[in-house]
Amino acid sequence: MSERLGLTPAQTVGPYLHIGLRWPDGPYVVPQGTPGAFWIRGRIVDGAGQPVVDALVESWQADPDGRFDHPDDPRGARPASVPGFRGFGRSETDAAGEYALLTVKPGPLPTPDGGTEAPHLTLSVFARGLLHRLVTRIYFPDEPAANAADTVLAGVDADRRDTLLATPAPDGLRFDIRLQGDHETVFFAV
Repeated sequence: MSERLGLTPAQTVGPYLHIGLRWPDGPYVVPQGTPGAFWIRGRIVDGAGQPVVDALVESWQADPDGRFDHPDDPRGARPASVPGFRGFGRSETDAAGEYALLTVKPGPLPTPDGGTEAPHLTLSVFARGLLHRLVTRIYFPDEPAANAADTVLAGVDADRRDTLLATPAPDGLRFDIRLQGDHETVFFAV
C-alpha cells in the first residue's frame, strides 16, 4: 500500500553551516592584487543590534562588463574580462559579526524590457534560526543616476532604499545587514 506523505517541514540552516560551507578562497570573488579590486565589509546584526556570529554571506554578481559566464545569460555565456573573476564569493562572520568580500565593481545589466539595472551585487544570508536564506542587494553610492533608474530599487519604499546602498570606507565599501527591527535591511522574496 502506497501512502502519500506531506511536505517535510523546513529546518533552520544552522548552527553547523560553517563546517560544510567554509573554504579558504571563499571571500575572494577575484584574486588578491586584481586591478580595481576592493573590499566590501559589513556587520550582520539581529533585531536587538547584537552581532550574528554564525552567519554566512554569499555574493553573486556580473563582471565589470555586466556579463555572466553562464548559459542563463540571455546574451550567451562569455568568460569574464577580469582574469580569475568567479562572480561568486562566500564569507562567514567572525566573533564581531563581520564579513568581508574582495571583488570588482559589476557592470549594469540589461532587463528583459530593454532597460538597465544599476550595478549591484546580490547577497544571500544564512544563519542559525533562519528557515530560509535571506536575499538582498548591494547598490553602489557612486551610481546615483543608474540607481534612480533601477526598477528593483524603485520598487522599494523610498524611506528604506538606503538599507540597500553601500557606503564608502577607507579600503572599499561598507554594507551592514540588520536582520530585523529598526532600519531592517530590505530582503527580497525569490
